[in-house]
Amino acid sequence: MDEQRSTMTVAVGDAQLTADLMFPAQPIGVVLFAHGSGSSRHSPRNVAVARTLNDSGLGTVLADLLTPAEDEVDARTAELRFDIGLLASRLVGIVDWLAVERPAGDVPIGLFGASTGAAAALVAAASRADRVRAVVSRGGRPDLAGDALAQVRTPTLLLVGGLDEEVITLNERALAELGTVGQLQVVPGATHLFEEPGTLEQVADQAGAWFSSHLRR
Repeated sequence: MDEQRSTMTVAVGDAQLTADLMFPAQPIGVVLFAHGSGSSRHSPRNVAVARTLNDSGLGTVLADLLTPAEDEVDARTAELRFDIGLLASRLVGIVDWLAVERPAGDVPIGLFGASTGAAAALVAAASRADRVRAVVSRGGRPDLAGDALAQVRTPTLLLVGGLDEEVITLNERALAELGTVGQLQVVPGATHLFEEPGTLEQVADQAGAWFSSHLRR
């Protein structure tokens, strides 16, 4: 399979955000990743999931939602990583860039959010219902999306580890807010980071199936 890999800078407001793009030949859609607190586009778990999505014919965009300067501040204060409004606005900016510039072609867009990034992905999906066609949350905190949660009209898959009891409860509450567009799937034997053998592979496979179903024209 022919692949196109590149690293680009995307301007979102005053911020210059670095993104790694990987597009297989003739992708059926493109998935933008929203990383969790304290993580980056180099997150080994998200990189592994992205690779599986690529093998399923999906393009992926792994972007840093904070600038290097903001990342330095966040390393000291840990404030920006929980600024869901800021992270969501950065995601919206990249979604708009993907829709206008079409680096992967005219294909549907999905969002994959991990931890706090899942909340930002859901806020972005509510804001761009015309452009975001599917959302997957991995060990996410959808509750942090606040009032935007009830405004989401995009098919959303919530993946949670079976041993991550507190987050299961938070996701069950979020599922009630999402209504018919939401689906909760518990991965047996997995903790919050899906470090147990085979559990991250299950996440990647289920995410791939969800995006392939909802992004395929």
